[in-house]
Amino acid sequence: MTNSKLLEQFRSFYFRNFPDDMETQINYFSIFGGLGWDVDTSKPLTQLIEELILQNFDTLNEKIEQLTLNEPNNKRLLSALAVGDRKIFSAFKRAGLNNGNGGGALNYLQEKGIVQIEYSRESEANKISKHRISHKVLFTYPFIRFWFYFIYPHIREIKEKNYNKLFKSIQNKQNSYTSLVFEELSEVLLNYNLRDAQIISSGSYWDANMEIDILTVTDKMEIYVAECKWTNHRVNKSELHKLEEKCLKLGIKPFQIILFSKRGFSNELKSMQSKDLALYSSDNFEALLKNALNSTLIKSFIN
Repeated sequence: MTNSKLLEQFRSFYFRNFPDDMETQINYFSIFGGLGWDVDTSKPLTQLIEELILQNFDTLNEKIEQLTLNEPNNKRLLSALAVGDRKIFSAFKRAGLNNGNGGGALNYLQEKGIVQIEYSRESEANKISKHRISHKVLFTYPFIRFWFYFIYPHIREIKEKNYNKLFKSIQNKQNSYTSLVFEELSEVLLNYNLRDAQIISSGSYWDANMEIDILTVTDKMEIYVAECKWTNHRVNKSELHKLEEKCLKLGIKPFQIILFSKRGFSNELKSMQSKDLALYSSDNFEALLKNALNSTLIKSFIN
């Protein structure tokens, strides 16, 4: 299912700030997306985090507390979802919650539009013994995930104006953090390119043994599988082989394999492009801005 709200936010961020390239757009959007503020993307991220977030910490923290009712269970669950594997049951465990109070917190966060459920596509027939299918959770606004990924764990130090551990954490984990937003946007781009087809199922796939970043099925039963790599090196042929092995184990024959990469691909992999293999780098995300030249600036969660 195409995430139309994320697409609206992505377009709104671009037409508000006009970053120089799509890598910058994705990097900065993953942090400030949904905040609805002007962001000078010519400045380094660390400088903007200090100017826009840390210098406005009290205002933003007050809004977060309003959104969460300042309820510890809500905030612990959001933190667990932000840094974990997004699976509901493991997030409950990480947050120290049970199915009762964890379920109550999750229901509230859904009702407030802070998160949405990504339902497992593993069929009951494929369940292994004693394996409990767990759905996953996506954040509606990238900024709120950023807050609970980086800010919330260091909130005491931040209140004391001590930012050293925060910036060290951002330096070490930024690519890992951005990977999920890149994956979500990659699904949006794939489905945009398949807009003439009728998509009957789309999203990530996971079961007890494996995960695939994107698995999309059309009404013609054409299967598209994709992996997304937000790293500072070019993707090579080994990533293709890994995805092919996953498809073989899952018993599916993809109509097309797609690889998404922050920094492009090896020459060997580029030479293999065909109707069976598509390669997308950051620059290709400009396609999401087409037919949106008059995109309105949407309201943020703090309005």
